[in-house]
Amino acid sequence: MLLTQEHEEMKRTMRNFIENDLNPHVDEWEAAGEFPIHEVFKKMGDLGLLGVTKPTEFGGLGLDYSYGLAVSEELGHCNCGGVPLSIGVQTDMATPALARFGSDELRRDYLAPAIAGEMVASIAVSEPHAGSDVANIKTTAKKDGDDYVINGTKMWITNSPKADWFCLLANTSDGKPHMNKSLIIVPKDAGGITVDKRLNKLGMRSSETAQVYFDNVRVPQRNLIGTEGAGFMLQMIQFQEERLWGAASGIRGYDNLIRQTIEYCKEREAFGMPLINNQYIHFRLAELQTEVELLRSLIWRACEEYIGGKDVLQLASMAKLKAGRLSREVPDTCLQYWGGNGFMWDNPASRHLRDGRLASIGGGADEVMLGIICKTMDILPGKKKSS
Repeated sequence: MLLTQEHEEMKRTMRNFIENDLNPHVDEWEAAGEFPIHEVFKKMGDLGLLGVTKPTEFGGLGLDYSYGLAVSEELGHCNCGGVPLSIGVQTDMATPALARFGSDELRRDYLAPAIAGEMVASIAVSEPHAGSDVANIKTTAKKDGDDYVINGTKMWITNSPKADWFCLLANTSDGKPHMNKSLIIVPKDAGGITVDKRLNKLGMRSSETAQVYFDNVRVPQRNLIGTEGAGFMLQMIQFQEERLWGAASGIRGYDNLIRQTIEYCKEREAFGMPLINNQYIHFRLAELQTEVELLRSLIWRACEEYIGGKDVLQLASMAKLKAGRLSREVPDTCLQYWGGNGFMWDNPASRHLRDGRLASIGGGADEVMLGIICKTMDILPGKKKSS
């Protein structure tokens, strides 16, 4: 896919923001386990970075998905994964369904402030017993007059400690698991919501993640996104953008880490010569860069087909799967070449390794991606014929 001058301008805006407003503070935010999300998002909103693909009538730029993906790819220049993750929740996880299927009233009240950076959004799908198994969630939203009354628990909810609203998936009937769910916007200030203490995560330290309890939370039925019972389908559509975002947002980080490792291996001497002189090392780094370029091509092919209205379920799942694998392979290999320095907490390879491990879990585990790919290939095991 050929990128235009407009794409490059959007990328430059994001890159400059990262260099000037994020990277100088990353180490401080990582140590604190949080960052000033409202302040950061307001700056991004002012730059038009939170609504690149969103409707213009609600403050977005109204550009096609390729512009959003170009901006997402630049997030890899951030020196940590946590801040980009929180940004991705706002742009590509909690708001796509609202932007496409929400009522004008709902979009005015919640989407427009999210695009402007005046509200922080969070996606509330996973539960303690149902992570990738979305159909198995237990949270309910039962009608009472003009309201829904919501009860349940959501787990691993990024942005939740400082969120202003949740895009929540709940069971709105007792029907079949794939037809009884609905997406509902739930404001944080609705009574009955309790956000537990921050979870102590392996990586993504600067993003805040917590368990959230909903106890007889009452919201108006007009907060429903789309139609009742369509929530599972809408969330699967929303997952398409989340998974492509997840794959794209790591690309520049892989590039940068490989380049940093090359530079280190040129400077570091062992047994009388620079490490980079070992053929195994420079061949292995060349191989990793090739894998990264293949993933980049897959992502942009999926983007092009997505813009063209094609079903990219298979390609998005493949990109998500491959990104998850590379998020382990690239930093693990690079860390080895940094030796003892790579085992230090603040080393770029060790931070990549901790942060990137989530890529094979969040938004659908590797095994779920493989299952989806198998379905699209029609190679799932067939039923045993009766004799």
